[in-house]
Amino acid sequence: MTDSVLIEGLAVEAIIGVYDWEREVGQRLLVDLEMAWDNRVPAASDYVGDALDYALVSERVSAFLVQARPQLLETAAEGIARLLQDEFGVRWLRLTLRKPGAVPTAVGVGVKIERGSR
Repeated sequence: MTDSVLIEGLAVEAIIGVYDWEREVGQRLLVDLEMAWDNRVPAASDYVGDALDYALVSERVSAFLVQARPQLLETAAEGIARLLQDEFGVRWLRLTLRKPGAVPTAVGVGVKIERGSR
């Protein structure tokens, strides 16, 4: 299967980081997701219940980041991947998690992971 559902540029304000000041203020994170999903079923039924609910996925990812308060982007990315596979049955995903402004001379820093199989 090569179908995907995309969420790009999901912005979340969350506590993340290892320095003391980072544990006190929210920082903007950007999430890009590509998730394998058989889109033939919802295409044929035209029923939203057959589709991967990208609004609910976005809400859960945002809530996870706010509640988890991880130190590392790597920890946050793994947690999001686990959540998507466990709660939504996503078999494969590619996730990019960025922290804009973390390095003054860069637009942003981040991690990219792929989990599962297509």
